Amino acid sequence: MHDFYQAKLIAIKIHQHAPGSFYCGCKIIWKQKKGIPNLASCGYKIRKNKIRATRIEWEHVVPAWQFGHQKKCWKKGGRKKCIATDVIYKYIESDIHNLQPAIGEINGDRSNFMYSELNNKLPQYGQCNIKIDFKKRLIEPPERSRGAIARTYFYMSKKYKIILSLKQKKLFKIWDNKFPVTKWECEREKLIFHAQGYHNNYIYNKCIKK
Repeated sequence: MHDFYQAKLIAIKIHQHAPGSFYCGCKIIWKQKKGIPNLASCGYKIRKNKIRATRIEWEHVVPAWQFGHQKKCWKKGGRKKCIATDVIYKYIESDIHNLQPAIGEINGDRSNFMYSELNNKLPQYGQCNIKIDFKKRLIEPPERSRGAIARTYFYMSKKYKIILSLKQKKLFKIWDNKFPVTKWECEREKLIFHAQGYHNNYIYNKCIKK
């Protein structure tokens, strides 16, 4: 993949028959290069940002900050500088295995927060059971996306030598075991393999055993 823009165009083709948006499961209407979530289909309530809530954006499951902030280019000018000057960064950023169609408001609110499990926190987005603690900079994803998140993190960590904390490893191991691969996860992985030429073996190896 040459860049993030090209990756997004391919991702749109791959996700034409996705069961819904990544976190909330909203049905997606695809119009050429745009994805529009049907918010009523998943009971989504807009928290604050109506413009971003009514469009699909491509969420980096492992956020760009996590694989970019230690690079020299990031320290000199953030993500834009890395895109302009670092070939390896561009390669990692455009890996479709790490891209998921998410409601734009969620993508924006999540920022580069780490995944976790939160206590005593009510969902802020209607029936979409995602919780974000803005003070602690943590996000609890719905159960429907936890297995895919774990397997994406394991893949990205191994392929690009991204260091995970012991806490992250423990949490993702639990999610990987508790939430097995779905039919769509297997289909998506196969389509990405045909587009990119390499598997996410943390998904692929489970799918061939099914």
